[in-house]
Amino acid sequence: QVQLVESGGGLVQAGDSLRLSCAASGRTRSGYVMGWFRQAPGKERVIVAAITWSGSTYYADSVKGRFTISRDNAKNTVYLQMNSLKPEDTAVYYCAIDLGTSGIATTQSRYEYWGQGTQVTVSS
Repeated sequence: QVQLVESGGGLVQAGDSLRLSCAASGRTRSGYVMGWFRQAPGKERVIVAAITWSGSTYYADSVKGRFTISRDNAKNTVYLQMNSLKPEDTAVYYCAIDLGTSGIATTQSRYEYWGQGTQVTVSS
């Protein structure tokens, strides 16, 4: 079992920044991929960003240039730095872990464990 705990969400104004953190514990092993997804009200959950063990990254087009994903393997923690936030970034943000080592997946089904989610609300 792997446990994921997110933190860092909140209510901000458009143009502000937030940093989300997600700490993994339990039966992790090296090589896993970590991702951030989000689900806005009435919409499907979609990928925002992902990062491999070695630091290769993927970003959704909607956040490129504004969000930065990073990780600290020694701490089993992944971060999502969100700058220039927009009202359309409002969603529940989830971190997830893919214990496979075959590269970044953008589909939810590849991720075996999920955090509980943290709310990000951006007011205009």
